[in-house]
Amino acid sequence: MSNCAIVGINWGDEGKGRMVDLLTRDYDVVIRYQGGGNAGHTVVNEKGKFALHLLPSGIFRDGVVNILGNGVAMDCESLWTEIQDVTGKGVSITPENLKISDRASLLLPWHRDLDSLEEARLADRKYGSTKQGIAPFYSDKYQKKTVMAGELLYPEKLWQHLEGILEWKNLTLEKVYGAKPYTMDDLRAWVADFGEKIKPFVCDTGAFLRQAQAEGRSILFEAQLGSLRDLDYGIYPYTTSSNAIAAYAPVGSGLPSVRIDEIVGVVKAYSSCVGEGPFTCEWFGEEADKLREAGAEYGAKTGRPRRVGPIDIVATRYGVQCQGATNIALTKLDVLSYMDKIPVCAHYTLNGEQIDYFPFPAVLPDAKPVVEYMDGWQCDISGVRTWEGLPEAARKYVEYVEQEIGCHIGYVSVGPERDSIILR
Repeated sequence: MSNCAIVGINWGDEGKGRMVDLLTRDYDVVIRYQGGGNAGHTVVNEKGKFALHLLPSGIFRDGVVNILGNGVAMDCESLWTEIQDVTGKGVSITPENLKISDRASLLLPWHRDLDSLEEARLADRKYGSTKQGIAPFYSDKYQKKTVMAGELLYPEKLWQHLEGILEWKNLTLEKVYGAKPYTMDDLRAWVADFGEKIKPFVCDTGAFLRQAQAEGRSILFEAQLGSLRDLDYGIYPYTTSSNAIAAYAPVGSGLPSVRIDEIVGVVKAYSSCVGEGPFTCEWFGEEADKLREAGAEYGAKTGRPRRVGPIDIVATRYGVQCQGATNIALTKLDVLSYMDKIPVCAHYTLNGEQIDYFPFPAVLPDAKPVVEYMDGWQCDISGVRTWEGLPEAARKYVEYVEQEIGCHIGYVSVGPERDSIILR
């Protein structure tokens, strides 16, 4: 049995979904172990183009079991909408190929309200939330003020638990934000509309995974976002509210005893970022517009234009270290083909000194990029499928990145399609 985690190295949106979709051919189980419906994994295969937010990206592979682990923000509403969209395009989703951990906490209707209310209160100090309720959800989870998906299977216990939480939550909604309170009738309607629909998928996934482990079945762990959005190791407070690093996969998946044999870190051939916070290598104006259009850099969940810039070696090296990556997938190399010179953020300067370490979050906004340039290749490489088939300048760019970040680049993506990949 070989187990693998696919994780983001930078700010998210690196192309993890396309790598999970590719590599699931070699795995029996795919698990989302953290995060919620606040970000998207775009997958393009023979079934079409999909923007997944909660569904694991292995859902398109016959025979693969997909699991939403206990570390996920279980948004019934978002998941049911997504299931309808995917099944409407001919993909089969049943309790046999999709399982939801009974220990995953439910993201409740007021979590979205609180997210929007707090962003409005912060005004120009906002964190750039997608307003999907993720931060309020995880706050409540760690205060032990959520209900678990498994409680849907025990209605009397569920209503009793929800009634107690409702009284506490309405204090915040009314007294802090002056917002409309919720009633038990509101919650009963929500459970009927969405909770009941996902209930058939809820089970003891821990037992299933222990059995799979005993049988020697291979497991692929799928992360959301990237190292720099990790709650503990990212650009705090402009992070997500969960741990996006591979080390959390055993905990958030429901199989804390599992050993991860390989960690594939996904890195984009340039940099992109959705949301607020320091982004040292950021471009602006016409230069940014050209790169954004060439890479179709718009958020899969929000449609927001992503901030873009050249690849950031300093941030990427740090991300590799946080993830403990053993292999790298470099995506969207083809997007750079229009450039005659390829920019690289090779170092930072901080307080007048050139540095190669990633600064502490409080001083990161003071860092400035040191940009160097490499020769471009200026030809279409989207049809190339072998390392030798790439132009020399493209190979040199990949080799430079590999050397500087200290991790082997085993996959080079030259397009969004499943087969648009070069293996090294």
